[in-house]
Amino acid sequence: MPESFTPPSIVVGVDGSRGAVRAALWAIDEAVSRDMPLRLVYAIQPPGPDPVDPHEEARLLAGAEFAVRSAAEAVEATGRQVKLEVEVLHGRPIATLVEASRVAAMICVGEVGLKHFDADRIGSTATALVTAAHCPVAIVRGEDRPLGHEPGWIVVELDESPDSAAVLQFGVAEARLRGAPLRVLGSWQSRYTDVHDSHAVADGNRMVRAQLDRRLSHWKNQYPDLDARPVAIHGSVLNYLAKNAGSIQLVVVGARNARGIEELLGPTGSAALHNTDCSVLVVDRQRLL
Repeated sequence: MPESFTPPSIVVGVDGSRGAVRAALWAIDEAVSRDMPLRLVYAIQPPGPDPVDPHEEARLLAGAEFAVRSAAEAVEATGRQVKLEVEVLHGRPIATLVEASRVAAMICVGEVGLKHFDADRIGSTATALVTAAHCPVAIVRGEDRPLGHEPGWIVVELDESPDSAAVLQFGVAEARLRGAPLRVLGSWQSRYTDVHDSHAVADGNRMVRAQLDRRLSHWKNQYPDLDARPVAIHGSVLNYLAKNAGSIQLVVVGARNARGIEELLGPTGSAALHNTDCSVLVVDRQRLL
């Protein structure tokens, strides 16, 4: 028999948390723009070696159904015309979402889940998906604020990795989708002797901006209405993001940019960007449908 074909979708990991509902709302634009279903997935953790208590099993199933129903109702309440799919699966949450990512255009999860009590750190599910998923991963922040089409920037962090062209392309698409300005960041480090040399820093910034301008020229020509600007950063990108977090709605970074991911999702970045709307989208050119 031929293998069944599962059409691509935008997958949202649901766990009953407010962050998961926020991720579902954030993902609506992604699904609508691609004409894909928005698939809400809840994974029920498998039992241990002991026999399953039927009452406990029923309680877990009821909780899962309530969680996906609540997320679906929040999406429906927006009035957006998006095809909704809900699914309750049995399996470990991370493994379940990784498997779902094989046929997904994007996986979206909240910054922290229901069982994650340290609000200054990215949850374990989100962190694991960044390295294991087979598609781009969006980690959505800002669960306690109303979601709207704020004119916050889309920020792309570029490096010299093979993913950088795909990362920029994805950032341009997000800026156009969300009607937002695009800021393209390039960071550089001084030689030790140049740290306090203002002329050397200015020259370094000019060189990086020129490089970014060349990479942006194609997209500016293709989309003349795109508000895209290069930003040269001397030192840490995280300092720039923390300083401008109130103006940023999304940071796009390449999956192979290990330093950038660690800055954004590690303890320091999580603490610096907590209580902001600065969501993170991790893109790998090998994972794009």
